Amino acid sequence: MSKTQMREDLRKMLRDVFAARAAGTSYARMARAHGYVDGYMRAILEQGLATQDELLKIVAEERCRVDGPATRSLRYSDVSEVPA
Repeated sequence: MSKTQMREDLRKMLRDVFAARAAGTSYARMARAHGYVDGYMRAILEQGLATQDELLKIVAEERCRVDGPATRSLRYSDVSEVPA
């Protein structure tokens, strides 16, 4: 299996996990799905097909695709009180 194919498979698995979480899938199914993804990512790392940073970037991109951006930009003028 090629590096590109493995990454695309990982992206699909991540999309499925994030969509299932958003749909309220049971804990048992989510735990199993996370286990598959974790194992797949470990195999990719062990084969040297991606670095940890590359995999984290893929996870962030797919999470953003399903859930939207993790944070948003604020202008200083939008903040009424700056935390200490």
